[in-house]
Amino acid sequence: MELEKIVQFLENKTILVTGATGFLGKMLVEKVLRVQPNVKKLYLLIRASDSHSASRRMYTEVIGKELFRVLREKWDTNFESLIAEKVAAISGDVSCENLGLDVNDMEKLWKDIDVIVNSAATTSFDGSADHPHEILSSLSLGNPRTIQPSRF
Repeated sequence: MELEKIVQFLENKTILVTGATGFLGKMLVEKVLRVQPNVKKLYLLIRASDSHSASRRMYTEVIGKELFRVLREKWDTNFESLIAEKVAAISGDVSCENLGLDVNDMEKLWKDIDVIVNSAATTSFDGSADHPHEILSSLSLGNPRTIQPSRF
């Protein structure tokens, strides 16, 4: 698919991004905001104990990174407004049932989103040589848990 078609497709779309604090997730968020500022909303599912902690992680581990320098320069004093309007952190966990969301939040989220991008992955490989099935299981079970709520 050509970049132009992807950019056009993302216009006015609401996207749920898992793994946003990881390498690929950060790059995706920055790229979408840079090439399609008319994206409706990016919801970033971030593992945290509450929404305040998720928001803090979003700013320190995603938005605050050097990767967003070009966007900061492009939007200058409007950068914070762009982020406030287009990006929201959600406290959750792909390894939990219903992404760790309560039923009301989950239903509202699934009614709003148009696209799910799952870039979540395990970052703990301790003992993986002794128990490789645990790593494979965590990678393969993450997807059904992410996709299941989208069947509303």
